[in-house]
Parts: sequence; C-alpha cells; structure tokens
Amino acid sequence: MKKSRGHFNIVLRPEPEGGFTVIVPALPGCVTYGRTLAEAKKMANDAISGYVASLRKHNEPVPPASRLHLSLTRSPSHP
Repeated sequence: MKKSRGHFNIVLRPEPEGGFTVIVPALPGCVTYGRTLAEAKKMANDAISGYVASLRKHNEPVPPASRLHLSLTRSPSHP
C-alpha cells in the first residue's frame, strides 16, 4: 500500500477503561484505537494510510495534509 506523504491532525482521547481513541478530523469516519499512546499513533498511521489508499482507488480527492499532526485531549475527569 502506498504511504500518504503528508501529515493529518489527529485527536487522541484517553478512554476511562484505558487506551486511546484516535480521531482524524480531516477524514470523516477515520477512527481507531490503541491500548497505549504508541500503539494508538501506529494505528492512526495505518488507518490514515488505508483511508487515503481507498480515496485514491476510487478517484476521490484526498484532503490536503496539515502542518500540525498530533493533539492529545484530556477530559475534565483525566487531569
């Protein structure tokens, strides 16, 4: 699978039961999960690569990459 060359913003959301949900705002429906921060980042890369490959396969436009590529959010219950 051809790798995407740009960076996409990701939102890492800590989950109460542990692990992190990863959301890619520029790619609707591109959501994944990792048990650790490192695994979540790897899963995000895999999800983005697959999503972009699917867009290309179906001749759909690929959203432009962004400069900022990582965001960690914390809810009020996670200091």
